[in-house]
Amino acid sequence: MSRMVADIDEAREFLAKNPDIEFIQLVFTNQSGVPRGKNLRRHDLLPIYEHGRYLPGTMLALDITGEDVEESGLVWTNGDADYLGKPVPGSLVRAPWLGENFAQVMVSVYELDGAPCAYDPRHVLRRVIDRFKEFDLTPVIACELEFYLLDRNRGPKGEVQLPASPVTGYRPWDIQVYGLRELDDQAPYFNDLYAAFDVQGIPAETAISEYAPGQLELTLRHRPDALRATDEAIMYKRAVKGVAVQHGMEATFMAKPFSDIAGSGMHLHVSLADKDGKNAFGSEAPEGTELLKFAVGGMGALLNDSMAVFAPNANSYRRFRANSYAPVAPTWGINNRTVSFRVPAGPAPTRHIEHRVCGADANPYLAVAALLAAIHHGLKHRLDPGAPVEGNGYAKAAEMGVKLPGNWFAALELFAQSKSMRDYFGEDFHRVFVAVKRAEQDRFFSRVTELDHDWYLRNA
Repeated sequence: MSRMVADIDEAREFLAKNPDIEFIQLVFTNQSGVPRGKNLRRHDLLPIYEHGRYLPGTMLALDITGEDVEESGLVWTNGDADYLGKPVPGSLVRAPWLGENFAQVMVSVYELDGAPCAYDPRHVLRRVIDRFKEFDLTPVIACELEFYLLDRNRGPKGEVQLPASPVTGYRPWDIQVYGLRELDDQAPYFNDLYAAFDVQGIPAETAISEYAPGQLELTLRHRPDALRATDEAIMYKRAVKGVAVQHGMEATFMAKPFSDIAGSGMHLHVSLADKDGKNAFGSEAPEGTELLKFAVGGMGALLNDSMAVFAPNANSYRRFRANSYAPVAPTWGINNRTVSFRVPAGPAPTRHIEHRVCGADANPYLAVAALLAAIHHGLKHRLDPGAPVEGNGYAKAAEMGVKLPGNWFAALELFAQSKSMRDYFGEDFHRVFVAVKRAEQDRFFSRVTELDHDWYLRNA
C-alpha cells in the first residue's frame, strides 16, 4: 500500500520541474464528500511537506451545504480545535482547468501528535484495508463513475437542462446508450479532460454514452493499491467537474438529477490478490473461487447496514427503481446486470465482483471502505451467498420479498444501530457521521419546496 504522508522530496522535484506554478490548491475531502481547502502561494508548499498545515476541526464534520453540525462535538465542544493536514503521496499535480500557473495537492488529516485523525474518511479506508493482512490478501479496486453534463443556464421554466453540443448545436433528448455521436458531440470537452487526466496521472480509459441522454461514464484502471485507486477517484471527480466549468457546463454526480431517466451510479470493481500477486478470485468457473463467494456473502450480509454510505443523501433513494439498471435487493449473479453484485464474464485471471449499489454521490473513501468491510466480514465468517440469480433479478427479488432500505431515514438508522459498521469505521467516525446526517435530514425536511406547493397548496 502507498505511504500515508508524502516525502518533501516529492514537492522539491515538482517545484523544480514546474517553475511556472504560482498557486497550489489544498484539497481535503470530508465525510460528506465535498472537497474543501484553500489556495496557497508557491512559497507555502514546502512548509506543508515539512510540518503540515493547520486546519479547523469543523471542516471534518460539515454537512453537504458547508454548515457546522454542533452535534458532531467538533464545533463548540472542543473549541473548534485545529488538526494537521499533511500531503497525500502522488497528489501534487498541475490543475490545468484552474489556470496555467495552478497545481493542487490533496491532504489527509492528523492529530497534533501525528496520529491519524479518526474523523478523516481516508484513514477509515486505510484501517479497513489493513485488516486484510490477517488473510495475506490485498484488495484490488477500480471505481467506475457515471455523471451528467448539464447546461450552466436553466431552461425557460427554471428547469435543469442538458447542454447543446459545441460541435453541432444538438441538444440530446434520447437515450442512445453507447452512441458514438454523443461522444463526438462533446469531443472538445473529452480532449481537455483526457489531457487533464494525463497531466495528473489518472488512469482513465474507456468513455461511453450511458443509459440516458447526456449521461457519460469513464472507467479507471484496477489498482492493487486500494487507497491510491480511491485517491484517483477523488481526483477524477474534481477534474470532470473542473474541465466542464472550463467549457461552460456543469458536471454533476448527483444520484438522480432527472425524474424520468436513469440515475448515476459508482460501480466498484473488486478482487483480492494473494501474497504472490495472483487473483484469489481467479477461476475457470464463471462463478469464481470459494473466496469470491464468501466475499459476496459478506456484501449481502452488510448491505443494509451500509446503505447510508452507498446512498448518503435524500436524493440518493430516487435512483433505486426496478428495471432501471440500479439494483433494488441484495442479490448476486453471473454476467447479469439486474443484480447488486455482478460477476462479469471474462478470462479466469480477470475474475472479480462489480458492486452496483453505490450512487455516484457517495464519498469514494467511505464507499470503498464499506465494500471492503463487507468482504472482510464475509471471509472471516465464511458466509454462503446462496445460489446466483439467473435471468431477471428484479423479478426474482420481488418473488423473494427482499429489498434495500427504501429511504434515507431507514438507512441511517440501520447504520446507526450496526455494530459491524461501528467496528469497521471506528467508534468516533461512526458517531460523527450519524450526527452530521441526522442534522442534514432535519435541515432538508424543514424546507418547504415547490413540490409542496404544487401538491398541497390547493388540495390540502
